[in-house]
Amino acid sequence: MASELMAQKHSLVHHALGTKIVLTVYGDQYYPVLDQSMKLIDGYEDRLTVNRPVSEVMAVNQAAGKMPKLVSPTTYELIKLAVHYSRENFGFNALIGPLVKLWKIGFAGANVPSPAAIKERLALTDPYKVLLDDENQTVFLEEAGMELDLGGIAKGYIADRIRDFWAAQGVPAGIINLGGNLLFVGQSPRRSDGQWIIGVQDPQLKRGQDLETVRQPACSAVTSGIYERFLVKDGKRYHHLLDPRTGYPLETDLSSVTVFTDKSVLGEVEAKRLFFNGAPIAGWADQPGNRGAVFIHNDEQIENVNL
Repeated sequence: MASELMAQKHSLVHHALGTKIVLTVYGDQYYPVLDQSMKLIDGYEDRLTVNRPVSEVMAVNQAAGKMPKLVSPTTYELIKLAVHYSRENFGFNALIGPLVKLWKIGFAGANVPSPAAIKERLALTDPYKVLLDDENQTVFLEEAGMELDLGGIAKGYIADRIRDFWAAQGVPAGIINLGGNLLFVGQSPRRSDGQWIIGVQDPQLKRGQDLETVRQPACSAVTSGIYERFLVKDGKRYHHLLDPRTGYPLETDLSSVTVFTDKSVLGEVEAKRLFFNGAPIAGWADQPGNRGAVFIHNDEQIENVNL
């Protein structure tokens, strides 16, 4: 059966969520699921994006300091999850947009802002100033100038929803790749034990060149890293991963952390938790849904946790 499915491998490539998306299923009868999945992804992007003037999240941002905005149940669920993790204050913050726009690292006009400007923007990133009304499904940003940006968690959430859709359609095996955010579904047809071979990107090389490989049953693999966008000013290098606790790029000797989790949305959060921590966290792999992690340091030293 595995070799038969291998011969029935189908992939579809699409651009959405600001990245290249590749969906792969095994089984000829499931080929139509690929196009349906891409349409679902586009629908989520339409509701969640902050890169267009019109979306549900943009409506919330445009009403900041003025009024609550009603959003759809899925958007509300994701915003609530993002705010919950933002309030844990470990480094993930869905309100960090005003700071990102101040530094502009990776974009035209990138600069090192003044301490006063950073302090001013930090005041707009307080996740406790997001009022959530479960009964009415409304979201209110209390201060004008506040911005929600779900980019740090949305791909994982969407990948999980696509996996749910595939399960409902009976897809036996496949790979959901949302710009390097990977979710493996079912048993791999390539191996008799059904496990998947997952490459961990070498931060110093082009995308697709791996430094480490991991073998796991169906799971999610998500990476947080600082190697793709940075600014050099007066001989100092500033990467794009800002620490919402300080307003400055995170100081770390880590190049990346890749986590393996049951759910992709959990992977998004936990990759950032470990990356911002700068080292393994005792008992982390014992938490429900966490499988293991690979830490890659700037000197390319590799540290495996529970793998």
